[in-house]
Amino acid sequence: MGKRKNDKPMPWYKMTPISSFWDSHAKNYFVPKNLNFWYLFGVFALFVLANQIITGIWLTMYYTPTGDEAFNSVEYIMRHVEYGWLLRYLHSTGASAFFVVIYLHMYKSIMYGSYKRPRIVIWLSGMALYFLLLAEAFSGYVLPWGQMSYWATKVILAVIGAIPFVGDTLLIWLQGDYTVSEFTLHRFFAFHVIAVPLLLLGFVMFHITSLHQAGSNNPDGVEIKNHLNSQGKPIDGITFHPYYTVKDLFGLGVFLLVFLGVVFFAPAGGGYFLEPENFIPADHLSTPQHIAPVWYMAPFYAILRAVPNKLLGIVAMAAAIAILFALPWLDKSPVKSIRYKGLYSKIALSVFVISFMGLGYLGTVAPEGIKVFLARLFTLTYFAFFLLMPWYTRAEHTHQVPKRVRYP
Repeated sequence: MGKRKNDKPMPWYKMTPISSFWDSHAKNYFVPKNLNFWYLFGVFALFVLANQIITGIWLTMYYTPTGDEAFNSVEYIMRHVEYGWLLRYLHSTGASAFFVVIYLHMYKSIMYGSYKRPRIVIWLSGMALYFLLLAEAFSGYVLPWGQMSYWATKVILAVIGAIPFVGDTLLIWLQGDYTVSEFTLHRFFAFHVIAVPLLLLGFVMFHITSLHQAGSNNPDGVEIKNHLNSQGKPIDGITFHPYYTVKDLFGLGVFLLVFLGVVFFAPAGGGYFLEPENFIPADHLSTPQHIAPVWYMAPFYAILRAVPNKLLGIVAMAAAIAILFALPWLDKSPVKSIRYKGLYSKIALSVFVISFMGLGYLGTVAPEGIKVFLARLFTLTYFAFFLLMPWYTRAEHTHQVPKRVRYP
């Protein structure tokens, strides 16, 4: 038999893995109909990650990771490379934008219970990503080799050195020397440019595939897979493309306006994104009056300083991050979303947000007077949110969850 005239050969792009990936993860991937603006921050995170990678590649073309030239190479990028100032500000402001987006993304997950079954793996992989982001941000913070970069590195590495049994060995390995020196800069450059980004990209892929395996959560916490039509498709679901791709593109447009507005008009962020001391070359003989980390690490630094004992402070700071991994097992509520949880959960979440923001501010200022008391108070309320969760999520009265998703 000959070939029929109406038979058309399959387009070449349909035979690529990209086509099947697009079909399974966008065109034929069903998501709840009632997702609100809180669900835009995952897309924002992917956009900022792409920005950091692209601008980072360009910056490494001109950056020199040596003690004598690191600071000068950054100044050369800012003053002599064509649009070098823009690349540097896109990268430095992008780091802060990354954590703004990630913190709001985490808040959404806590608010709507996206850490509960069947999304425990998604939450754990997301927390691993958060830990890697902190490592990536810290290693990148060293590279300008300004005053604050140098002395903040000494303080943080001294904390690591205080860990019992393995602290000294780990400290020397990270420093590459017996003190913070040019060898430390070399190592952190390798971490920042190669080691941590490779891990980040791997966990991003794992996080996204885990999300699409379990399905997206929604503000009601209702599983759309439980209600299917005759074709086996969710009744309360719509395909990610084109419905949410259009919505995400609009959200990205608004995000870009805000992000580029900060880049062009306030790239230093009032000293929170780029500290004034970091525009001074590193000097191991001159200690800054006040040493503090960048704002997105400040809450954990405030917890470290709030504990009088150094070792216990290190334990508290590590526990503040580690306890986030345990969240799926601490929440005993029969419902997921804050919409249907009781008064105790709503009060606890509000106090937690206030505590985290308060610790963020206190970690950037000198620990004096009432600020020490407030840091200890916020540290207690921070941990109370998690440690008391098994009790108040059981004790409170929850509301009836609808059988199907409601529309905003």
